[in-house]
Amino acid sequence: MSTTTRRLTTAQALVRFLAAQFSERDGVRRRLITGTWGIFGHGNVAGIGQALLEAGEDVMPFHQGRNEQAMVHAAVGHARHLNRLSAQAVTTSIGPGATNLVTGAALATINRLPVLLLPGDYFATRPADPLLQQLEHPVEADLSVNDTLRPVSRYFDRVTRPETLIPSALHAMRVLADPAETGAVTLALPQDVQAQAHDWPEEFFAERVWRVRRPGPDPVELAAAVGAIRTARRPLIVAGGGVHHSEAEAALEALVDATGIPVASTQAGKGSLRYDHPADLGGIGHTGTAVSDDIARTADLVIGVGTRYSDFTTASGTLFQHPDVRFVNLNITAFDAHKLAGRPLVADARTGLTALAQALSGHRVDASYEAEYRAGRARWDSVVDAAYAAEDSAVPTQTQVLGALDAVVGDDDVVINAAGSLPGDLHKLWRTRSPRQYHLEYGYSCMGYEIPAAIGVQLAAPDTPVWSLVGDGTYLMMPTEIVTAVQEGLPVNLVLVQNHGYASIGGLSEETGGERFGTAYRYRAADGTFTGDPLPVDLAANAASLGMDVIRAKTVGELREALAAARASDRPTCVHVETDPAPTAPPAAAWWDVPVAEVASREAASAARERYDRQVTARRHHL
Repeated sequence: MSTTTRRLTTAQALVRFLAAQFSERDGVRRRLITGTWGIFGHGNVAGIGQALLEAGEDVMPFHQGRNEQAMVHAAVGHARHLNRLSAQAVTTSIGPGATNLVTGAALATINRLPVLLLPGDYFATRPADPLLQQLEHPVEADLSVNDTLRPVSRYFDRVTRPETLIPSALHAMRVLADPAETGAVTLALPQDVQAQAHDWPEEFFAERVWRVRRPGPDPVELAAAVGAIRTARRPLIVAGGGVHHSEAEAALEALVDATGIPVASTQAGKGSLRYDHPADLGGIGHTGTAVSDDIARTADLVIGVGTRYSDFTTASGTLFQHPDVRFVNLNITAFDAHKLAGRPLVADARTGLTALAQALSGHRVDASYEAEYRAGRARWDSVVDAAYAAEDSAVPTQTQVLGALDAVVGDDDVVINAAGSLPGDLHKLWRTRSPRQYHLEYGYSCMGYEIPAAIGVQLAAPDTPVWSLVGDGTYLMMPTEIVTAVQEGLPVNLVLVQNHGYASIGGLSEETGGERFGTAYRYRAADGTFTGDPLPVDLAANAASLGMDVIRAKTVGELREALAAARASDRPTCVHVETDPAPTAPPAAAWWDVPVAEVASREAASAARERYDRQVTARRHHL
């Protein structure tokens, strides 16, 4: 072992270390940390900031953000598009810059997506106490605001001496590259330690390759899963995000082609099969298709592949109604594989699906079952056609906006969304043509994710058209990274739907007896409620002021032309459209549990509680 050392600051050593880290899967090697996002303040400007400047773009590419939460969203979008095989780092100052990371970190960890967070921290040596922006705690002197990142991080450490960076950095890379452990990783960096020099062993800067494992299934678990599938009369595969992360789409298609088992997809798993595959039933659960939910209610075996079984997927425990339904859960994490008291099949999704296909050779579901779900698919295709259909002269509804976009995109375009009423419409209606096209962040459903995530995806796939779909409520949460897209010359496309408020929550409020309280963007009326005229907010002008090219579309025909022009442009482009509020999306085919006031004086809430009490009786505990 070499004893040669290199004298660097802690921050310089960390940047050099990160530049030498690689991931490898299936023999393909990639940079593990492809770049660093940053906003500088006194907590990192002379440490990580100086280190990035000294290293240069060739060693560590740098991206200038405008909001710390948005920087995390951009990094997460980047990692997701690259199937979690590469990640990005985010550096901030102490105080508000650091706490702004918390929402993005929660989103990353909930969605099992890697991001490295490098917030500045108080002085480890404490020559001045308190510092500007330092939180003081009367009985925990070592506490800082960065401790808010502990519960939303998969790994957390505070590097209080230079030499402690070595084991901490190695652990951080291990977690980022581990498909069963990955999520947000936080290395809190006291600002004096960042600037402190140390003699680092050269071995620390040697190239390291972190192999992303594809563990195979245990033979006993595989045999049990195969036995359950062979005896099932109405099996259904629920494809989750793990199918995409594992690049298991071809393996899933091979299994389905051989067995005839239909596939319904979660928000994260949509696109696991191409939309026109005869066994693809579309989305499942509260925002799912009618055919998918009908088949789910009568399935006697549910085969979950890479899914967390969120409440939207299970319709809050009311969807899977067959009296003898059982679950087989193929998942790389044992935590998820054991959910719903299922038979666990702990393995990489692609490896596990391939093993299932081999073990099920010659097995196929009954022809009548195939005919049933294929007929349901055909009926649903007609529903989608009707939702998309529109005259050129009409003011478009939201589903007609999707129809116009559907007619413009190519097979490899990426469509990004996260919150509002669009996720439900997209899950039901979008015709996904390739594995990476449908990019919905619905683990945390975070308003403000869409624009920065589009930037992250565009950095990951420079020649791919990327579409960020946002409503006015989401846009107002976080338009800041439009400036970053302009600065970086990234031709992201923004479809900005103006419907004057929180349409999704407004509908939910009405359904649960809340009478759309606090959900409209309107002036106060004489009675004090927000029921006056719409606010004169010009979001298109705002996007233009931040540097985007803007096209305003008032009719379906103008919208089609605008979308085509945006796709052809080499500049960041916003298509602004004010929609007809008339509901044209198919209603939910499955329930979602949002508790309603048990006692209320208002009639709307009392009626909603009666509906709630009827629905909740269908909940099952699958044991």
